[in-house]
Parts: sequence; structure tokens; C-alpha cells
Amino acid sequence: MDEGLKGVPTKSVGKMKETLKHLVKKYTMDGSDPIPIFIWGGPGIGKSSIVKQVVDELGMDLERCFKDQRLQQIDPVDLRGLPFPGDDGRLEFHPPSFLPEEGRGVLFFDELNLAPQQVQAAAYELVLDRKLGDDYQLPDDWVVVAAGNRAGDRAFVNPMAAPLANRFIHWEVVPELEDWKKWAYEVGVRSEVIGFLNFKSEMLYKFDLERNEEAFPTPRTWEKVSKLMDDGLMGERELASAVGVGSAAEFMAFLRIKEDLPDVDKILEGEFEIPQQPDRLHATLSSIVDKVRDRPELAERLMEYANAIPNDLVEFSVMLVKDAVRAEIPVQNTDEFKDFVGDKEELLL
Repeated sequence: MDEGLKGVPTKSVGKMKETLKHLVKKYTMDGSDPIPIFIWGGPGIGKSSIVKQVVDELGMDLERCFKDQRLQQIDPVDLRGLPFPGDDGRLEFHPPSFLPEEGRGVLFFDELNLAPQQVQAAAYELVLDRKLGDDYQLPDDWVVVAAGNRAGDRAFVNPMAAPLANRFIHWEVVPELEDWKKWAYEVGVRSEVIGFLNFKSEMLYKFDLERNEEAFPTPRTWEKVSKLMDDGLMGERELASAVGVGSAAEFMAFLRIKEDLPDVDKILEGEFEIPQQPDRLHATLSSIVDKVRDRPELAERLMEYANAIPNDLVEFSVMLVKDAVRAEIPVQNTDEFKDFVGDKEELLL
């Protein structure tokens, strides 16, 4: 853990999302007094995406209920508001338009600890007292959520003053493949990328401070690899622009084995060829899920294949079924699924 995060509990992306959704609902809908929340984590793991997804999944309008402000892009006076003479000759401050005036929602300060100390100081009153001077009061049903990189992430962060840091509750978010795969299936990340990360889960996030690389693998950059491939950029150099040279080389080596894979169409016709090599089996399973997503009537055949995988490769059959569920393939409606769960219920938990 980063030296500056001693004592901060960690959560996976999925667990952090669950916790944040619970708290945001409490603070914006159930009348609880809001506590500011700070989410720590390395670059590219999806901190800001978590917050936006929570607001959206709670049924709040993103345009009205999600205010995303990068404090490192503004001056202290921009937060406090420009001064204008009032009717009595005294100065009044007009708060910036990004601060909410009514309703409910999340005021999100992304990369808060990249902001200069003077801007952090200006934000202190807003976070601590939910107001700015006598001219602005944060509405009761708005919660402040902030996010930032750790000091060890080459992000040129500015340490937060202790009183400001002490106002937040803190969590460090760590990427986990199971959480990422659920999201990846939802947004349509390519099966080749999912299959590779099933095979080499350590490549989901690989940040080496000593190597000082500009491109390196993260949940965000693997999504970029998928998009580059969708755009027809399939070469190693093109993909290295997102995840770095070494990661792209390993991914390309994985792609080359596709020539030796069983024919997925024949598998789904009932010809169950099961590769014994882990890399080929990973690639085969991800291809099956990808194919059946478009043909959900083949869910029963997918489950038949899962049941045909021998017991010495049971972890692969479990992974296939879990990934099918993540991809919203209706395998639970099949008799084969009931048989599978009866034999492997503990492994599916």
C-alpha cells in the first residue's frame, strides 16, 4: 500500500460501488446527514466511473444530479466566486455555476489532491461546513465525493492538509478481475481481451513506478485496446500505444493461438473438443461466451459444454458459467445449469 495510505481500508471496485451506492442513497434520498467520501486508487482503475455509475443506477438524472469538477483546473477565486459590490456597498461573492443550488445529487471533486494548496484551502470550508462564506450553502441532499491518486502513482499530488483529510471517510480501491469482467461484458469489450485477462489476470493492472512508462495496462487501457481493435488497429505497435510494448507483445502472442483453437460453431453444434492447454482453453471459453451472447437460444449447449469439461479442469467450467451469467446469457433457465450447480455450488459462490 502507498506510504500515505496506512490505515486506509481497501475495497475492490465492485465492493466500493456497493458501499458508495448505499451511502449516496442514504445521504440524498433517506435524509441522513452526508459525510464526505474520498476514494483513493491508482490511475485507470475506474474511480470516477464508479461515482457516475452509482448516480445513474440510483435513477438520478446525470445532468442535474452529478456535478463533476476538477479543482486543479481552477483558481481559488473561481471556487469562492467573483466579488461584486452589493446594494449596501459591501462586497458579495457570486458562487460558480457548477455548485448546485437545489435538488439532490453528488458533487464530485475528481483528482482533488492534484489541486494547488490554495484551492484545497478554498475547498476546505465547502467540505467541512457545506458552505462558502455567507453567500453559498450546499443543499442538504447533496453529498461531496472526491477521488485522487496516491503519492506513489507519479501523479504529482499535493498533500492534503490534515483538517481537510480528516473531514472525509477514506477507502482505497483496488482492481479485481471479477469486477472488471462484469463491467466489460456490459459495455461490450472484445472477447479476445477478456480471454487474455482470464489467462493472465495479473495483466489487468500492472503499474511499475521504476520503469517510468507512459503506457501501461489498467482496466481503462484494456478497454482502449478493445476499441482500437474495433477500429481496425490490430497490430502490436498500435495496441502498445494503450498498454505498453511488453503487455501488447504478450497479448499478441495470445491472439496467435486462435489459429489452433477448436471451431466454436462446431462446439455449439455438439462437437465438444476441449483443449488441454490453459491458454487455448481460456481463448475457447471466451469465444463461446461471445458467440452465445448473440444467440441466447444456445445457452443449453453452453451448459452442456461446461458439464463436459473434466473434473481436473473444473475451474475452467466454473469460469465459463460465471462469465455466461455476467454476459446475461440465460443459462439459469436450463436443466443443465441445475445439474451443474448441484455438483459445484460451493465453487460458484
